[in-house]
Amino acid sequence: MGRKRKEAPATEGEAGSNEAANSESKPAKKSRNAKSKGKTTMRPTTTTTWPEHFQYVSALNTVLAFCSSRKNFAVTFPVVRLSVEQLLKEPLELARVAELKALLPDTVKFGYIPREELRIHGDSQDTSGRRKRSPDFEAFAGAGSSSSIVKDEDEHVLVLDFMENSRGKLSTNPGFAYALPPALTPAAMKKLVERRNNRFVEAVNELLEATRQGDDPVALLQAAARDHIPINPSGSASVSTMHTEAKGKQKAVPDPEDRPTIDAVLEELLEQEWYQEQLTSRRTFDAREGRTASLETPLSERIQQAIRDSRKITSLYIHQVAAIDALARERSVIVSTSTASGKSIIYQASSTLQVPVLKFLEEDSQATAMFIYPTKALAQDQRIALEQLLYYCPGLEHTKVYNYDGDTPQELRAGIRESASVIFTNFDMLHTSILPHEDLWRRRFLKNLKLVAVDELHYYSNIFGSHVAQVLRRFRRVCAAVGNRRIRFVSCSATISKPGQHMKNMFGIDDVEEITEDGAPSGRKDFLVWNPPLKDPMDATLGRQSSMSEATRLMRYLMTRGVRVILFCKAICELAMKTLRAELTAEGRLDILDRVMAYRGGYSQQDRRRIEKEAFTGNLLGIVATNALELGVDIGVLDAVIMLGFPMGGLASFRQQAGRAGRRARDALAVFIPDPFPIDQHFVKNPDELFDKATDDLILDLESNVIVEAHLQCAAHEMPLTLEDEKYFGPLTKEICETCLVKDSDGWYHVHPKFLPFPAKHIALRGAEEEKYSVVDITKLDKAGGTARILEEVELSRALFEIYEGAVFIHQGVTFLVKEVSHDSKMARVLRTDVNWITSPRDFTNIDAAQTYRIRALRNSPHHAYYGRQRLQITSCFAAHYCDRNKAIIDAIDLETPPFERNSTGMWIDVPKQTLELMKRSGINPAEAIHAAEHAFLNRFALRADMKTECKIAEKEYKAGPSERKRPARLIFYEPSGKTGGTAVKAFDHASDLLQGALDAVETCQCEEGCTACNSGIDSPTCRSDNLVASKTGALIVLKAILGRPIDVDLIPEYPPDVQTFETVVEAPRVRAVEGVEIEAA
Repeated sequence: MGRKRKEAPATEGEAGSNEAANSESKPAKKSRNAKSKGKTTMRPTTTTTWPEHFQYVSALNTVLAFCSSRKNFAVTFPVVRLSVEQLLKEPLELARVAELKALLPDTVKFGYIPREELRIHGDSQDTSGRRKRSPDFEAFAGAGSSSSIVKDEDEHVLVLDFMENSRGKLSTNPGFAYALPPALTPAAMKKLVERRNNRFVEAVNELLEATRQGDDPVALLQAAARDHIPINPSGSASVSTMHTEAKGKQKAVPDPEDRPTIDAVLEELLEQEWYQEQLTSRRTFDAREGRTASLETPLSERIQQAIRDSRKITSLYIHQVAAIDALARERSVIVSTSTASGKSIIYQASSTLQVPVLKFLEEDSQATAMFIYPTKALAQDQRIALEQLLYYCPGLEHTKVYNYDGDTPQELRAGIRESASVIFTNFDMLHTSILPHEDLWRRRFLKNLKLVAVDELHYYSNIFGSHVAQVLRRFRRVCAAVGNRRIRFVSCSATISKPGQHMKNMFGIDDVEEITEDGAPSGRKDFLVWNPPLKDPMDATLGRQSSMSEATRLMRYLMTRGVRVILFCKAICELAMKTLRAELTAEGRLDILDRVMAYRGGYSQQDRRRIEKEAFTGNLLGIVATNALELGVDIGVLDAVIMLGFPMGGLASFRQQAGRAGRRARDALAVFIPDPFPIDQHFVKNPDELFDKATDDLILDLESNVIVEAHLQCAAHEMPLTLEDEKYFGPLTKEICETCLVKDSDGWYHVHPKFLPFPAKHIALRGAEEEKYSVVDITKLDKAGGTARILEEVELSRALFEIYEGAVFIHQGVTFLVKEVSHDSKMARVLRTDVNWITSPRDFTNIDAAQTYRIRALRNSPHHAYYGRQRLQITSCFAAHYCDRNKAIIDAIDLETPPFERNSTGMWIDVPKQTLELMKRSGINPAEAIHAAEHAFLNRFALRADMKTECKIAEKEYKAGPSERKRPARLIFYEPSGKTGGTAVKAFDHASDLLQGALDAVETCQCEEGCTACNSGIDSPTCRSDNLVASKTGALIVLKAILGRPIDVDLIPEYPPDVQTFETVVEAPRVRAVEGVEIEAA
């Protein structure tokens, strides 16, 4: 049941052994003429019977194996050619190298890279054993873009190398993850060359065995090699010419309307040479016809005409009809349909949201409506859609419709208040602008308000949703005060559990009609689970290919066939774009590269709108995005979605992302490419859960003293409160009013003076916004007429560790070198530079309990839970590591970055001293046990999205040397920066129940190392150390000890001897308490 340590993900060679049994539909791998990749490892046989032609290729393989083992050696084609020609006394042609690539397609890299990327290989490795204080980046600072420099030589260099990282073998101890790889000894180099030669022999023998009698194996190899001759992107020939001459099989990208079917694309995909049983599961949803119905009260002729002329709609789907009929009966409505249908609800229900507005305006020209969206982009999209609808509706074409958000100029706001019939806004503006100035809105707009539409209701949950729920209650109270109690509310949402109940909780209303039957048509949709293959099918010890490489390769394949793709990444959007840029350039597919862009939250508003427009108009073939595009911003028709890694938002985010493809009834594709981490691999083995497992209920905390008090202060500022307002704000109203507000002689409650003059500014619905650094491109400043431009803005907590002099900054997949950072002006100046490495600093977050405010006994236990002030410190990055094209660490430096510090509130529970000693005696790593127990506790907490723990980092816990700072043995949890919801207090008050629930979940699951079946017992999708430091047995011991349960020592498994580890966890010291603290009953 226990485990000592999860294996490092890079060596997951055996993970695929059980995949076939778990896949729902796993097509058999197609046979190929050249060779089979699915055979087991064979012993090398004699080469004396080979045709002489293969002896030549063998010599080439030997030279390449030697060259590529040298870290500082740039393995370019000219270097290899010189060595081979000296050895074999005859010229080496490109076609011969292409033959080696054809024999070992997944092992050998043969392609062009920018010449600038080779510069780093000219630096020799410092062997003194000490890190350099600061690297010399002057050589790169003036490089600029390769496209802007006149050179006497080609801008691209032909590289010939082995795929896997061979420049020294990293220790299997994760503690060496950021150390430079050691140089190979002569014996190790000899062994490496022999292994590669053996692999070559196996490949040739496979080819010879597969060759049919009468066929010439040399001719077969030469024919296959023609597809592997690389294209020089800096050549003078046009892209189309290069395609014709060098790669005759490459074709022009078809228009998306003329693309082949997804089924045909997948059938061809399984025939590709690089297909190696990556497809572990396939589920197909058949196309579905739309179902229409008639309204109980038909629309007027002019509204029907408007819908017909603007949208080409002649009938409404059943869910739209049900919603419009319910609104006509003066009921509030929520429409929630499945994203797996291939349609996002915002597009299915645009008529649901907008047709009723036309009806209200037709009946009453003074009627008003409010549309609330989670993002400005969504609001702008839908405003444009409504304006088009109104334009085609006779008599309503002059209706005033506006966006009213933070970008609305101050000088225009008064005019909007006085003239708008419909506004598109967000809850931030409702909270900070409309409600605090309700006296300016009530006379006309609020008094005549007929409809309030809230889209993407599933977006509002946890602390953010809890704040929004209180804003809606304040809003209903203000409207009621002006005599408007007949507002109808309508919401749209992706599929969630209990949508009707969620809407009732959000709005504080009871009369809600829930509509979940989807009548929209849907095209056929295929869902694939695509696990990266082994780097070398004959040598599992090399591990699997990277999930990013697999994702970008699949994306390139789809785009060449006219399939419009979006690739969702978690935090590596720019790195994926950089990879795509390099790969498409090496292939000479600049025509496709021009139609691929990255999209994420840090971009400027202008850049995001430009990308959205490019996508919507169909100019883009590919988008690489973070979850910023999970919500329904209209970016046109997408044919395929690739999800790189399981989303941190869980199954709800997974289904939301998958629903981005096939929005207009065409066939579509969704592909999940798992990372090698435990949660991802769980879904590889259990793919049905991706579709069938219920999503978690959306959580709102309507009884948080912190949240309710904050909004009562705001409500009292808008209009004085009475105890009758309990009908809006709940049972806490009386206590909070009497203790926290100011009561006048007439019994009215007013805002406390400390919140004046503007109470709303004390509440950030989404959490306090951080200061930001501007990243400014100064590449063109030294050129005539050149100007600097802001690339994007980066939050302070990121900037302190990711932006430093010498760091590589990536924007749209293009690399920039940070030249200068000014912390006073919060600005980083960067230069466009072609480099083949990235910088990846390591930071450690330490949470220390500083002062105890409350102590609570744990039920039936001698131990206690504590709540109080905590100090959060993100320490200076101890090193930056640079990765070359093979992901090898080529340098590491110390950084002199000031720590990021702040205070927070949180809770903690100390691990008993005896338990700590027991684990050490039993060979159980205390860090693994505590980390797993923290996850188990959080996974039972409904508001876990708004509370974090101190995740244990593998390279620190498994370090092969003493740790500078020992961590106290305690479970510790804290509220993230800027959150004001009292989540830690809530967890503290329910500590006994949460601990018991965690123990039950972990104890009753039959898994050995933790899984999602035990409600993600010891694994968490948000763990920043990828759940590598965890022990299920350790978690059980810790949880039982804290709860005062007996521990059967005989059941503790005996662990095999392990490498020496140093102590990182010590007994937790007592934390100073404020005066007068008493122990509260459990």
